[in-house]
Amino acid sequence: MSKFPCGLRYAIVALAVFCAQATASAAEERMLPVTPGVSLRVVDEGPRNARPPVVLITGWGFTADIWRDQAQRLAKTRRVVSFDPRSQGRSTVTAQGMTPGQRARDLDAVLTQLGLDKVYLVGWSQGVQDVAAYVEGFGTRKLAGAVLVDAAVSSGSGAVLRNPQAAAQTLRFLSIYAAQPEAYARGMLGAIISRPLDKAQADRLAADIASVPTAIGSAALVADLYGADLTPALKKLDRPTLIVASATSPELQTQRDELKLLPEGRIEVVENAAHTVFIDQPDRFAEILDRFLAQVDAS
Repeated sequence: MSKFPCGLRYAIVALAVFCAQATASAAEERMLPVTPGVSLRVVDEGPRNARPPVVLITGWGFTADIWRDQAQRLAKTRRVVSFDPRSQGRSTVTAQGMTPGQRARDLDAVLTQLGLDKVYLVGWSQGVQDVAAYVEGFGTRKLAGAVLVDAAVSSGSGAVLRNPQAAAQTLRFLSIYAAQPEAYARGMLGAIISRPLDKAQADRLAADIASVPTAIGSAALVADLYGADLTPALKKLDRPTLIVASATSPELQTQRDELKLLPEGRIEVVENAAHTVFIDQPDRFAEILDRFLAQVDAS
């Protein structure tokens, strides 16, 4: 007969399970070189199992930390990788390669070094351009699926002619950003996040944006919006692809139009959310993402 009372045995088993789960989900941070002189801060967490990992790609000016809540949810059941793009967060600051094409090459270097050959790419905002550039440059061999969060894929310089008002507004905002990066960062947060943030979180996110040198940040934004035409990548994205859009997005109709170009596309529109749909409606976003991943895993 066991020396331990029944309740104590259950407690020991529960503690062992908890410790195993905690170990499996513990986040590991490292700096990975992607090109000579440039390394990215990479956060790697969650259990190593048969489920394809999720790679979370952040937006302009932000770090992997903006995904923290969603990454922790996902890491309960599968491996999750997020990172600070070049010149953002704790990654190397460089004036070179501030384009979706180079960030796609950085992404491929991360996947290769981590030995990931079947992943879900989840790109938000600028990250949508990076997913499109990755497909354009590397194809879909390493993809289980893709999620494009609240941004239309860039159509390049032609967008200036199609919507000159938007181009003029972008240039006007860039002049504010160059002159007052901290004030710009605060205003940007108020525009893209509708959910109230506590002061510490707002300060942290604003500091992330303002820490990018303005010349580098401006170059990246122009390259994202008016650089290469990445829309041909949509027809090449022959893996299950989910578009998640805010109901208030000015690009919602464009995202609906892009859906028609995707071989295996679907769309979810999130109400009561601004650009950061995964912050404004975290439970709803997690539900949508979990359902998509489960459906594709099972197919």
